[in-house]
Amino acid sequence: MKPRIAIPIPTSLNLDYNGRSWPQYAEAVTRAGGEPVEIPLNATPRETADLINTCQGVLLPGSPADVNPQKYGQDQIPECNPADPARENVDELLLQDAHNLYKPILAICFGIQSLNVWRGGTLVQHLTPMPVNHPAGKTVAVAHSAAIAPDSTLGSIVPPAEAPVEDGFLRLPINSSHHQAIGIPGDGLRVTARCPQDAVIEAVEGGQDPHHPGAHFVLGVQWHPERSYEISPASRAIFERFIAEAAAWKPRPIHTSVAS
Repeated sequence: MKPRIAIPIPTSLNLDYNGRSWPQYAEAVTRAGGEPVEIPLNATPRETADLINTCQGVLLPGSPADVNPQKYGQDQIPECNPADPARENVDELLLQDAHNLYKPILAICFGIQSLNVWRGGTLVQHLTPMPVNHPAGKTVAVAHSAAIAPDSTLGSIVPPAEAPVEDGFLRLPINSSHHQAIGIPGDGLRVTARCPQDAVIEAVEGGQDPHHPGAHFVLGVQWHPERSYEISPASRAIFERFIAEAAAWKPRPIHTSVAS
């Protein structure tokens, strides 16, 4: 059977955005061999937990909202977009269940920021003007490159032909559509890619067990591989690896779970 992948609705604040973006994530998951499962933002925690319990993996998508900065100990600055409490609540339920049961996690754009804050990290609320156009948007196919650590999980996923080695790192062309970024990485998260021009963090990975990080597939990328699925072998490889991990997932005995 195809692994079921929980994908929350991106935002409770912009239905047009949901209509444009959620189907792209669902399509990428479907083409990679998974079954996308829509997680609503207006269900009760019990209803959400019951739905999560039927899934073998979690994909946290992008969003036009920003994570509430009070969650990482900062006051909101004017450039910070309004928070979306409904989306944040669902993300927390998904992350708690995935970490309790070691379900694979793929976090994209807002999703990587949500993951990082949940793991105790911080965000840069607004990237000041830099040599790289990080908010480039969906109309720009390649905004800049990401320098990826060759010894990372992400480094093992991206094809060498698309990400040649330069100065000891794999250089992958990527799109970009964000104005915030990870500041201090969360507990157990390893930075595995940066923008080479300004050192903005572009990827993190790592399960919550520092002694066995490979036991739990957790990958967050700041760009949008679902948008470049058609043109980028690396984007397809990211989704294919994620779905393969979800297909191989087996329940582990635990004491507590949000879905129990």
